[in-house]
Amino acid sequence: MTERYEAIVIGGGAAGLSAALVLGRARRSTLVVDAGEPRNAPAAHMQGYLTRDGTPPGEFLAEGRREIERYGVELVRGRAVDVVRDGAGEFDVTLADGRTVHARRLVVATGLADELPSVPGVAERFGRDVLHCPYCHGWEVRDQAFGVVATTPMSVHQALMVSQWSKDVTLFLHTVAEAELTDDDLRRLAAAGVSVMPGEVAGLVIDDDRLTGVRLTDGTVHDREVVFVAPRAVPRTRLLERLGAELRETPFGAYPVVDETGQTTVPGVWAAGNAMGFAEQVINAAGAGYRAGATINGDLLFTDLDATGRA
Repeated sequence: MTERYEAIVIGGGAAGLSAALVLGRARRSTLVVDAGEPRNAPAAHMQGYLTRDGTPPGEFLAEGRREIERYGVELVRGRAVDVVRDGAGEFDVTLADGRTVHARRLVVATGLADELPSVPGVAERFGRDVLHCPYCHGWEVRDQAFGVVATTPMSVHQALMVSQWSKDVTLFLHTVAEAELTDDDLRRLAAAGVSVMPGEVAGLVIDDDRLTGVRLTDGTVHDREVVFVAPRAVPRTRLLERLGAELRETPFGAYPVVDETGQTTVPGVWAAGNAMGFAEQVINAAGAGYRAGATINGDLLFTDLDATGRA
């Protein structure tokens, strides 16, 4: 028999667990399906979350799982591989192990994947001394020698932003031609004191498990202690597309069109966290999950009251 729930949350990160916490406390039968692939897994600590600043991401999620369990929320380790909307406007979710579970409402909090530049050393050091977000890690590496490896002309923006945390910043143009930089780019880089280095990056220099430099294809090595890169965001929207949710194109990929509560264009389906936008930090994702959970509870309540009144 198909297990039935009032709400199923697909994704067990900050957004999904927050939605599940609200739903559990509202006495809604809720299932979280968690594939165990949090975006911030490479990071040793998460920053900027009031009262949780510096908490290891794994510890934060483990505590979240313990909290939802107290309210009767079920969690299954696995992957949702398909979802279909039935004739009643509810949802059948197929898991990788072949099981099908049923939900009246659905939260998609599957996040996104970071596709790193194919520069030797970047993937191995990511989350340590190869970073992407100054708000997440800038304070911890402040005043060190920064390098920014450009992948698109938008990397100029990243170089300008990280200059708030260090006055020793070099922008390595890598695959970006000098001609692609605008006059405004050059003026702002000069004003921020950011050095611009043409030439493709061949790899990172590592000594005693510590990043010490950036090597160009011409063989020159430039001393750097920290490197910032801009991963290509790959939104995990397959399930939303399967349901026919409308997507909007952004410079960081295609994300679902949502209202202020996170509801998508598919009735009964909410998106939360990085499933609905590139720039959602942990604290934003948790807030989005909270809004989705509270909205779903109200939606179910009034749907049932109206159905009772019509009976």
